[in-house]
Amino acid sequence: MEYDIIVIGGAAAGLTAALYSARQGMKTLVITKDIGGQALLTNEIQNYPGYDLVDGFSLLNKFREEAEAFGSEFLYDEVTSLKKENDKFILKTNDKEIISRAVILAFGKTPRDLNVPGETSFKGHGVSYCAICDGPLFRNRDVAVYGNGEHAIQAVIYLSSVVKKVYFITRAKKIIGDDELVSTLNSLKNVEIFKDSSLLSISGDTSVKSIKIKDNSSGIERDINTGAVFAEMGYIARTDFVKGIVKLNESNEIIVDSYCKTSEEGIFACGDVTNTPYKQVVISAGHGATAALSAYNYVQNKKGKVASKSDWKLVNTVKTK
Repeated sequence: MEYDIIVIGGAAAGLTAALYSARQGMKTLVITKDIGGQALLTNEIQNYPGYDLVDGFSLLNKFREEAEAFGSEFLYDEVTSLKKENDKFILKTNDKEIISRAVILAFGKTPRDLNVPGETSFKGHGVSYCAICDGPLFRNRDVAVYGNGEHAIQAVIYLSSVVKKVYFITRAKKIIGDDELVSTLNSLKNVEIFKDSSLLSISGDTSVKSIKIKDNSSGIERDINTGAVFAEMGYIARTDFVKGIVKLNESNEIIVDSYCKTSEEGIFACGDVTNTPYKQVVISAGHGATAALSAYNYVQNKKGKVASKSDWKLVNTVKTK
């Protein structure tokens, strides 16, 4: 399968890039493990224009909806390799090989893996890193969430509204977080919490069927039947697959110019993964728009078409006397 532009990353920068790319008529694919990235850790964003107060979950989910409305496609996977051949890019994920004319790197920090037996086998088949992406797929079924902190609590609360039951497994001995979040969690009737516990393995056939967990205090192990496992273990920066392809600084950030161009023609980058000094949602969004317009102009030039320097589109003309 071939695309005009592939965006790697599904947070503020990547989703905005996808929105602008698709709006310009580019066949656009977003490859990401989750939607929202680190912004999901934020309960209150008080300085995003147009909103008095909004949580990261709601804001980034709105970004996704807008990107999809303009035609962006989404693949919930992880890019494992990237190479250039004959002015096109070949990207490999865990399950696919995809071709693109241009690439936008916007992955910021990606969800940590669980590092337990069965995780790799069932990625995309019951193992998920994004509750809002995949939760609806398990409507009226039992699922498990493994993780710590407020982002894990938010995932549990969201999933409780769409699935039959949620098993919340956490290594924490005490649930700590925003008082309102914790209170909401404790009030949910379809959530069962296992504190001070570890996930040992994931089992199934063609998809996840069960997990094995251990109580860290007693050492007692138990099996839980579940159709999915949602990983909420925090985030980590992963730029290894682009080392040697684009230039990085001493902090392993991707170096870009004012047009979000990297050192490799046809590859653009935006957001927290770059050497842009300020890491804010609004800055990442603006950066994503810049990268998309630059990538659009690049693709148009490669197609031998006239590129645009403006995103303004004349929708209606009103004649006046």
